[in-house]
Amino acid sequence: MSLIKEKEEYLKNILSNLKYDVDNVPILPSSKREFGNFQLNIAMILAKKYKKNPMDIASEIVNNLDSSFINVNIATPGFINFSFSDTLMLEYLNECLKDFHNLVDKHEEKLVFLDYGGANAAKALHVGHMRSPNIGEALRRLANILGDKTLSDVHLGDLGRQAGMLISEIKKRNPDSPYFKEDYKGEYPKLEFTPADLGEMYVAANLDAVNNPERMSEVREITAEIDKGNVRYIKLWKQLVDISVITIKEVYQKLNCHFDLWEGELDSFKDVPKMLEKLKPYLYESDKAMVMDVKEDSDNKEVPPLIVIKADGATIYATRDLATIYSREERFKPDEIWYFTDNRQSLYFEQVFRASYKAGLVRKDCKLLHFGFGTINGKDGKPYKTRDGGVMELGSLIKLIEETIEPKMKKDLKNKEEVKEKLTIATLKYADLMSFRNTDYIFDLEKFASFDGKTGPYILYTTVRLKSLLRKSNLDNFRITKIENKDSLDIYLKILELPNILNRCYNDKSLNYITDFLFDLSSLFNKFYNNYHILTETNSDIKNNYLGLVKLVYLVIHNLLDILAIDEVEEM
Repeated sequence: MSLIKEKEEYLKNILSNLKYDVDNVPILPSSKREFGNFQLNIAMILAKKYKKNPMDIASEIVNNLDSSFINVNIATPGFINFSFSDTLMLEYLNECLKDFHNLVDKHEEKLVFLDYGGANAAKALHVGHMRSPNIGEALRRLANILGDKTLSDVHLGDLGRQAGMLISEIKKRNPDSPYFKEDYKGEYPKLEFTPADLGEMYVAANLDAVNNPERMSEVREITAEIDKGNVRYIKLWKQLVDISVITIKEVYQKLNCHFDLWEGELDSFKDVPKMLEKLKPYLYESDKAMVMDVKEDSDNKEVPPLIVIKADGATIYATRDLATIYSREERFKPDEIWYFTDNRQSLYFEQVFRASYKAGLVRKDCKLLHFGFGTINGKDGKPYKTRDGGVMELGSLIKLIEETIEPKMKKDLKNKEEVKEKLTIATLKYADLMSFRNTDYIFDLEKFASFDGKTGPYILYTTVRLKSLLRKSNLDNFRITKIENKDSLDIYLKILELPNILNRCYNDKSLNYITDFLFDLSSLFNKFYNNYHILTETNSDIKNNYLGLVKLVYLVIHNLLDILAIDEVEEM
């Protein structure tokens, strides 16, 4: 348990003994440090509830505090200001030096299933595909640190018109293939295409289909046949998916994204019949489609019926998402399922979740949650595009960042390509996670690739400096015996905020609090570095205290970068 949490529990017990009923007693960083390092605002809250003078309540609390609270004072209308004793602070900080997890307040364990990634098979990932894996992966790692068990699924978009497009193009180029012979009884040949081949064929098919109604009709027919279970087309399409996944995995690997499961819409097919059986009592026909009412009496907005089966009998996204939820419940019994897609899908997920509960596809106590996010925009405030106005592929954006980063790097780096790639991904991920999750943000390439300011490279530059100091120190054991100065104290007080920062990120499902914290801590350390001679300090006790601070700051930044799935570099 963190120091702040421990003292909050202590204060809660004091208030309980004083006959005040409170859920929690937040200890906050002081807004006026001259009165103390921390403050309590609980007296004003209790005064409203119990119709008492907040100054009287504050006095009651102060009269019961132990000696670990020092410089205690009360300011009108009832603020309690205080600091912790150096002895208490040092004891805790040295425990944190031994184990980062002393800065973590774990919650009760639960199994969380995370659905993020969502790349479309046989299509290049574009900039819009970036946010889901970045946010999902970081929250998966954070959930693990805070005590959850997790399972993650990339949930590929491996069904839809791109299937019809590619198969149509293969049929055009090789009409005699066994895959297009209804009476074929032999073994189907293995495809020898590369991911690049699929990209080229998809573009060709799409261009033709857009201008050729007959071709588009064939595409739709093939897509429908896959949905109906056409064995030949499904065998062909599954191979194409496997080929395209090679490139998808490479991109996700660059982004340091991990998935326990590489399932997709095709995997849900086997669960559709059982799922539909559960939905059967709630389905009715509307314009020849099968739909389900999901509106509730408390709705203050229009929530339309959920279409489950199209008029032509084909499944749609909802059919397959419902079957997937049913499958996850049957196989894993998760306590919560988290979905990460953009904000525009919020109503759709609300419909799917309501249908799932209504038909009993999941337990009532299984939380189905959708966490939407905003779009990545260019400087014009519109979705980020190429210079010619086309959709920006994620690979192209990564290349642009690399080209911007390279001139800023040292010329004589040993592992230049590796360092460049890590700096590129740090630039991309830190920028992507820096805004509150559900807001749009402008991707300013020059700004985010800077080695100064609130950027990924700046944080990595700080780790390079920290690691260099630790290497040159030749110390194995680090200990802090004294808080040497105000700059040291500022750093330690910032670190004490971390447990609350982690929980806030978890509760809001947004990583911006960590990115803010990383920048603040890095800035405080770099100020400290410029103000004091760490390695050349002649007083050995002071020097060791400085090095203990360096080790602690590095430990914190190292673990937070790992949560964000950002790799460190040794030099830059």
